[in-house]
Amino acid sequence: MKIAVTYSNGEIFQHFGHTEQFKVYAVEGDKIFSAEVIDTNGSGHGALAGLLSQLDVDVLICGGIGGGAQMALAQAGIALYGGVTGDADKAVESFVAGNLACDPDAKCDHHDHHHGEEHTCGEHGCGSDHHCGGDAH
Repeated sequence: MKIAVTYSNGEIFQHFGHTEQFKVYAVEGDKIFSAEVIDTNGSGHGALAGLLSQLDVDVLICGGIGGGAQMALAQAGIALYGGVTGDADKAVESFVAGNLACDPDAKCDHHDHHHGEEHTCGEHGCGSDHHCGGDAH
């Protein structure tokens, strides 16, 4: 399994569409085998889901994320854990241990005037049961 985290200076970057780096972790079972920081080269909102898909990422851990990006991740089969803050490595360790706290309704507030309330993580990123990440685990 591969887990990507929006990344800046060891922390989870809080705006998916503006992240300049992902930290991608290779995980097997409950062990993290490797981690690599990957530059997004300024890909922007639309291309980031494609980049993660090319990297064979299974799970994305991030802060805020807009509805369009949530839909693109869902279409790519990438489980979303949004609304997460703090240390990137600790978040991945918590995910691997099965106890990562996240916000199933995390979204970038500035997207409201474009997308409206209908685009929440519960509908497009986390599955209809409102549990973060759907069935990725």
